[in-house]
This record gives sequence, C-alpha cells and structure tokens, in this order.
Amino acid sequence: MTSSETSSKTVEDAVRAALPGARADLEALVRIPSVSATSPDEVRRSADAVVDLLHSAGLDDVRVLTSARPDGSPGMPAVVGRRPAPAGAPTVLLYAHHDVQPPGTPDGWTTPAFEPVERDGRLFARGAADDKAGVLVHVGALRALLPTWGPDEGVGIVVFVEGEEEVGSPSFSAFLAEHRDALAADVIVVADSDNWSVDTPSLTTSLRGLVDATVTVRTLDHAVHSGMYGGPALDATTALVRLLDRLRDDDGAIAVPGLRPTDGPEPTGLPEVTEERFRTDAGVLDGVALLGSGPLAQRLWHRAAITVIGMDVTPLAQASNTLAPTSRARLSLRVPPGLAPAKAYELLRDHLLATAPLGAHVEVELDESGQPFAGDVDGPVYDAARAALARAWGLASADDVVHAGVGGSIPFIAELVEAFPGATVLVTGVEDPDTRAHGQDESLSLAVFERALLAEALLLDSLAALR
Repeated sequence: MTSSETSSKTVEDAVRAALPGARADLEALVRIPSVSATSPDEVRRSADAVVDLLHSAGLDDVRVLTSARPDGSPGMPAVVGRRPAPAGAPTVLLYAHHDVQPPGTPDGWTTPAFEPVERDGRLFARGAADDKAGVLVHVGALRALLPTWGPDEGVGIVVFVEGEEEVGSPSFSAFLAEHRDALAADVIVVADSDNWSVDTPSLTTSLRGLVDATVTVRTLDHAVHSGMYGGPALDATTALVRLLDRLRDDDGAIAVPGLRPTDGPEPTGLPEVTEERFRTDAGVLDGVALLGSGPLAQRLWHRAAITVIGMDVTPLAQASNTLAPTSRARLSLRVPPGLAPAKAYELLRDHLLATAPLGAHVEVELDESGQPFAGDVDGPVYDAARAALARAWGLASADDVVHAGVGGSIPFIAELVEAFPGATVLVTGVEDPDTRAHGQDESLSLAVFERALLAEALLLDSLAALR
C-alpha cells in the first residue's frame, strides 16, 4: 500500500467514526426552523448552534458576524470559524448556509417539516439537504481531520456559514467588504449544489445568473363594469397575459432579441440529460410538451429562461363583473453564463416595452439581480477534487466524475471570484435529483451525505500536500 493509500485509509476510518455524530447533529440542527424570510430569532438560534458545532470540530476562533443590508437594516447572522494555515500551506474556505426556505403548507409534507424522519435511506426535513447537510459535511470533515494534524500540518481553514442565502444574500457584498481579510483563501469549497445522481457525483462548473423584474400593465384609470364597457375596453389582465405570451415563440423558446438560443455561442461536450430523466425529475405531466429545442443540457444550463413566478390579479374569491385597470407579474429571468445581468435586464425591459399589446401602458422595474458563474476545471485543485469524489463514491476513475451545469443561481459565487481572483472555486453539494430542495418533502440521501463527507475530508487531506 502506498503512502497516499495509507493516508486515504486513515481518513476513511476517521470519517466512519465521525459519521454518527454528524448525523445526530444534523437532525438537531434541522429542528431549528431557521427561515430567514420570516424568523430572525430562529436564525440567530441556529447561528448559535453552528458556533457550538464549529467549536466541537476543533476550531477555537469562531465568531458570529453581521453586516448591513443595502436598505440599512441588519443582515442575518453568519458564523465564521478559522484555523491559521501552517507555513507554506494553502487556506481553504468552506462555505454553507444555515438558513432555510419556508416549509409551505403542512399538508404537503408526509411528516412535519422540522422533525427529521428517515424513510428508505433518506432523511426528510426542511434543510436536511439545503443546506444544513452542507454545514455538517464541513463539521464532520474537520472532526475527522483536525485531531490528526499537528500545528504545522494540514491546511488553513476558514468556515463561513451564511444566514441569509435563501433570501438572496442581501448583505453579502457588505459582509465581504468588511471581512475580506478573514475570508481570504486559496481554495473555496461551496457545499450548496447538486450531484448527477445518488451513485454519481458531480462538480458544478457553471451557474446561470438571475434577474427578477416586475412588469405592470395599465389600461384604464379606474375599474369599470364589464357589462357596461366590456367589448371595446381592454382589461389589464388580458393585456398582461398577451404581453407575457410574447416572451416566447411558437415552440416555447425565448423570443427576446439578445436572449434567444441563436443569439450566442453554446458549449459542446456537455453530459447528456435525457428527456425521460428530465420529465421524471421535474414531474412533468404526461402530454405536456417541453419548451424550446436542442440538447436539454444546453436548455437547462446555458440558455436564458423566463418564468412567471407571481401575478397580482383579482383572486377568484373577490372576482366581480369588473374590468381590471391594472395587473402585475413578477418575472424570473435566468441569465446564461457570459452575459451580464444588467444587459439581460435591458433586453427584457426593452422587449416588454416594445411589444405592449394594443397600446397598453407598460412599466418594468428591476427587483433583484445576480451574476452567473463559469469555473475553470483545470489544475491541481480540480484534479484533487475529482480524485476525492471518485474514491468516496467508489468510481473506477476520476474521469467518471460529471462536470455539470446548474440552471439555478448562486450569485455570491461570482462575488467571491471577483474578491479572490487567485482562488480556485469548487462547487460541490449533497443534493441529488430526488432531494426536492425548496419543495415539500425535501430529503437527503444518507448515502450521499456519507460520501460527500468522505470526499471533503479526502480533498482537504490531499490539499495539504499542495505546498
């Protein structure tokens, strides 16, 4: 057995010993309903719990830090723990977040959202995967490694556990500016993404950016009787529906100039996403057509997508025979890598204004934006990550690790890249196609949790040799 194999075996034994405690601590952490959108007191309680976890992992320097949001209000508490780097060793930043999405209606959950329950090898609870499992992957890896490292061994560690990722990280820019020195690192591991499947790990190498915008349509200066004025007079809801329909062409592809599939180059050599798998994972009903054309991987990861995520129209319970003077919709635009969100917003706004139906008055307002990300997959850090994932998942070769894009957005990653241009960013995670992150009955594959914890420990151990 080579020295490298001996080291890996030692790490595997240490991870195996640390796993039961990590599982128990994960269950305790998900019992705290740290919904950043509605429950600041619970987010603070969760931050305190993360402090205790990082202390238990062997970090002495652990602090709860906050920064102001753009509107001046205080941000949610983040936790930062540090271990200084030995001379000549790299520093690794381990990111996760301890806040979670709202659970939604209770009747959508098989068991209560904040009471973890194991069924068929999966742990069901809000935050079980997104992203409190990411927190415990970091904690478990450190528990396995730090006792084996002397003061001059291993790597420098910064653990950054954010408290408001699920509301768009509004204080992240200020936090990064204020605490840049404390977060500085040579390698950044973001444990908040997906795997190709339970049995196949992946590294997320691209993310679409984000533009959220509100479009308001006005056709009348006040509501009027539909019997008295209906026919000649255009109601705002009909105008809004017609306007939204003009965002797509006949096969459902984006019709906004500059955002259409033909408006820019697309990568080749992407892994295949089959229609059968996509329909199953997304829960597409039988007979419902998929939007657009071309390889699904390109449609999912490298093309713009526009979704209507909310509308302000008259609810059915309050409906009367009235022509609505005003209607509004919230649009979510996913921005392909290589396109600036500001430019994408301009293209969307100009198209909406130019295609207003029948002279309807249209206003468009930018609500939120985030940068896309495209990683460089070459170099010794990515080599080490692929080797660690392959060993943890029992793959025959590191080449079997999938390089996948993700259609969602993690805007702060681009900010980290800008702040630390010399750092290598790895986007990993504990999710899989059955996780249902943000949805009801969110769950974590316990097999993936164990493999992800082992992969991170193996990665950190191997990075210690990069001096």
